Amino acid sequence: MSRQNMYQVILNSLVTHVAVLDHQGIILETNNAWQNYARENGMQGAVDCVGIDYLKVCDSCRDGDCEAASVGTAIRRVLSGELPEYTTQYPCHSPTEQHWYSLRVLPYRSEEERRVIVTHEDITQMILIQEELRAKEEQLRSKAEKLEETNIAMKVLLDHRSRDRQELENRFLANIRELVLPYLERLNTGKLQQREKALISIIREHLEDISSPFLHRLSALHLLLTPQELEVSLLVRQGKSSQEIGDILNISVATVSFHRKKLRKKLGLEDRSQNLRTYLLSLQ
Repeated sequence: MSRQNMYQVILNSLVTHVAVLDHQGIILETNNAWQNYARENGMQGAVDCVGIDYLKVCDSCRDGDCEAASVGTAIRRVLSGELPEYTTQYPCHSPTEQHWYSLRVLPYRSEEERRVIVTHEDITQMILIQEELRAKEEQLRSKAEKLEETNIAMKVLLDHRSRDRQELENRFLANIRELVLPYLERLNTGKLQQREKALISIIREHLEDISSPFLHRLSALHLLLTPQELEVSLLVRQGKSSQEIGDILNISVATVSFHRKKLRKKLGLEDRSQNLRTYLLSLQ
């Protein structure tokens, strides 16, 4: 096989549309892919397009097709050596289908003169895939934004709910301290039978049992503990021993132990092995 024949076989094996132009922009030869495209699109005359002034075709589209005009200018600049090469993408849609092409202009110097190779490669599938990816990215971005908005709304609702619950718990504890316990104390200091005092003690213990689940915050302690119990709890939280607490509050160690026992009962720790200070430190 001669070198020319091999060149022609290689040229025709390409699916890219290829045309070789002389220094004036006249088409010298084209490959089969170029010719098949011309035939499929109803070109009149020779489908190899040999002898057609490609630059003139580009110039004739100047009024209606800015892309074609730019291609004509670029080919001249590559022929003159001003540009090393030129690449662009352009749409070429039919009434029934959409197509995109990548055009490339490369210099080619033969023994006689400077020439250029013009190629048109169908990149429709690549463009469609890119557009599909962009659409999916936009969908994902939109979903992410909506999810973020939902998360923010949920956080606001949860914050409101937490504040409402905290307010309700505080009100409940305050009502027990201010509206119930004082009257129990008054009853307990009155002239009561032993059985009646026992009933009051049971009522108080039950109120403490009911209140203990709500004492999960340090601020809630102020609503149910007596002033001295509160002082003892704060010193226990600081790590003070019973002897140190007694010295600070000017009370006996036995009284401190009594208050510690009452604290464990009010905090629901009476039947649990958890350390009182550890529990107090866990309160927020």
